[in-house]
Amino acid sequence: IGPMIVQAARRATRIPLDVHLMISNPDQYIEFFQEAGADILTVHPEATHHLHRTLTRIRELGMKAGAALNPSTGLEAIAHVLPQLDVLMIMTVNPGFGGQSFIPTMLPKVSSARKTIDESGYDILLEVDGGVSSRTAPDLIRSGANVFVAGSAVFGNPPYEEAIRSLR
Repeated sequence: IGPMIVQAARRATRIPLDVHLMISNPDQYIEFFQEAGADILTVHPEATHHLHRTLTRIRELGMKAGAALNPSTGLEAIAHVLPQLDVLMIMTVNPGFGGQSFIPTMLPKVSSARKTIDESGYDILLEVDGGVSSRTAPDLIRSGANVFVAGSAVFGNPPYEEAIRSLR
């Protein structure tokens, strides 16, 4: 069902579609999401046997490649695939459902990720997903994040335009 949602979104917009695959064995779905219109495809290192191969395949298909790190997954999980990364996503909640509270101890991890990216010399976006709100965004910006996933902060607080304005 995931590729069908991406396909419907692609028909409705030309903005980049950033797809986060929180699934086991994402390799078997890469082509489906590419065909559906994903621009960025992010996977979890724990979900694939060969992260380098997975990221390389994503890029071969013309998408940007990302890796998402759960709160307990260290930066060493991506240390040797930085050349294959376009996006590094730091999960600031344990994935599974929306509306969770931001884990404040993830701020040093975001800062460390920013330092790793800057020292690598690669052009990698630092994305944060989980508990992002107008209250947490300033600290995340100061920690070096430059892309934010804000589900509940937007969709749980209509009107959406005001919620987005508050985040910005």
